[in-house]
This record gives sequence, structure tokens and C-alpha cells, in this order.
Amino acid sequence: MTLIVTGAAGLIGSNLVKALNERGETDIIAVDNLTRADKFRNLVDCELTDYLDKTEFVERFASGDFGKVRGVFHEGACSDTMETDGRYMMDNNFRYSSALLDACIAQQVPFLYASSAAIYGGSETFVEDRASERPLNVYGYSKFLFDQIVRRRLPTAKSQIVGFRYFNVYGPREQHKGRMASVAFHNFNQFRAEGKVKLFGEYNGYARGMQTRDFVSVEDVVRVNLHFFERPQLSGIFNLGTGHAQPFNDVASTVVNTLRGLKGEAPLSLDALVAQGLIEYIPFPDALRGKYQCFTEADQTHLRAAGYTTPFLTVQQGVERYVQWLVEQAH
Repeated sequence: MTLIVTGAAGLIGSNLVKALNERGETDIIAVDNLTRADKFRNLVDCELTDYLDKTEFVERFASGDFGKVRGVFHEGACSDTMETDGRYMMDNNFRYSSALLDACIAQQVPFLYASSAAIYGGSETFVEDRASERPLNVYGYSKFLFDQIVRRRLPTAKSQIVGFRYFNVYGPREQHKGRMASVAFHNFNQFRAEGKVKLFGEYNGYARGMQTRDFVSVEDVVRVNLHFFERPQLSGIFNLGTGHAQPFNDVASTVVNTLRGLKGEAPLSLDALVAQGLIEYIPFPDALRGKYQCFTEADQTHLRAAGYTTPFLTVQQGVERYVQWLVEQAH
């Protein structure tokens, strides 16, 4: 029976498709915005039965065109936190998701979808409850609003509904994301082009490079998705992050030292990297003031209570593996 992955050519979607293939699943319908045709590269090494544009998918799915569907992984969204077109954002992230949710509930198809830690916005707590949810931009608000719809539908739904509040995801197959690609990706490219990595300086009480996020490898994101898919009795909204925030300095240091190691050079401490000009700090941009999360860290209580016990990769582990992958791709 068919599996459906929306946003299939994106970072998380394409890694999900690849992981499903590795489990022997090849009856997969990929859905994405085909006006961004260059994203097909993320699916070249994957096995699919069809590749549809998002504009035709929901109506066909609701009409039963795809027969019995075993599950929908809904990863498609506009994830640009700087997008200011509210109509576009709400159409993509709220109304489209709502129509797909309705179709899944009507057909009793498991629905696993991408929520976002951007819902927490200006909050200092990262727990899956209404009191912690304070989005700072229309992207976060669009995800927040859909989560409220899900909460209303969960008590009466007869099939699985799972939302994952992704924290800062990085990893293979994100080259199409441009400025919305991960910090690790940008650090890698900047160091290769300029011989140094630039980080934000002091801001909002955080020392230079010490703004701190929950950076989570796409490897872990995929593992959590599949854990829940294999357990259709589990529903709810869950944080998906490592539970351990690390500073931007850690990402930059890991990127630079991994590249140094691949050239046979010894790793350096952060102080030494700064002293040698390999990491440089720049003034915090005015455009981001008041709109920037200086700290995020997933509360994993709910996720662990659902039976997910696998340890998450640290920045040092995950970013090192990612940099090695990027170098292999470049060759």
C-alpha cells in the first residue's frame, strides 16, 4: 500500500523517502512544489511511484485517487522565517495542512506532520502547552494555528495524528534552501570560500557566538518519525530536538576542525580558531533585533514518555558527519 511524503524533495522529506527506501518501501508518492524543479536532485537516488505537484495532490487524495494509503508524512511548508506575506504563509502552512488533515481523518490514514519550535518564539520554556507558545513571526504563527486545530481534532480522531515541533534541523540534502539552510551548511560554505566563519557578536546578554540553539541532525528527525509511524496507537504533539542546547561557537568550531582534520591538520580550541582568524564575529544585525530566538532547547519529557529512548547526536557528532558528507558530495 502507498505511502505519501509531502515536501518530499526538501531536507526532511527527501531523507524520509531515502530511509523508507532502505526499509524496503518503494510504493511512495512524492509531493512537492514543482515550480522549484531543481530540488529533484534530492530524490535522484530514491525509489518512487509518482511525483506530484502540491496543487493537484490534496483534491486527488481526498477523492481517493491513490487507493488505500498507509500513511502521510506531511513535511511540505514555507519555512522562511523572514517571509512577510501573511496570505502566502497561511495558504501554504495552515489552509493546505488543514485540508490534508481533514482528508486523512476521513480516510483514517495516519498523519505525521512538521510543526516547528518557532511556535515558542519569545518564550523561555519549550514545553508542548499553550502557555509556552509565543510565536514571533508569521511562520511561527501559521504553525501555531495549525497545532491548535490538531488539538481540537485529536480527541475524536480514529486514526493517528502526530505533530513534531522541529528545532534547528541540519544535515544532508538541504542545499536548495538558500538562506534558510542550516548554520552548519552556511559555515561550511563560508569557510571553503573565505577561509573563515562569521558569527554574530554579543546580543541580548549573550556573549559573541554564544547564542544557543537545539541543533538536531536530520538523522534523528527521521528516526523519530519512523518510531511513531511504527506505533500507530501514539498521537499528539511532540518536541523534536536533542534536549541539549549548544552555542553557535560549537557548530563553527566543529565545521572548521572537521575540515582541518580532512587535510591532516590538528584540531584547535575556540580561542585558537578566533586568534588565527578562522572564526570572526560581526555586529548583530538590526533587522533581527526583537525577532531572534537566542536560546532554544527542547523539553523531551513528552517524547521520552511516548517510548522514544534512542540517544540524539550531539553537534560534534552530527555536524562532523555532515561536513564529511558535504565534502564527499563536492568531490
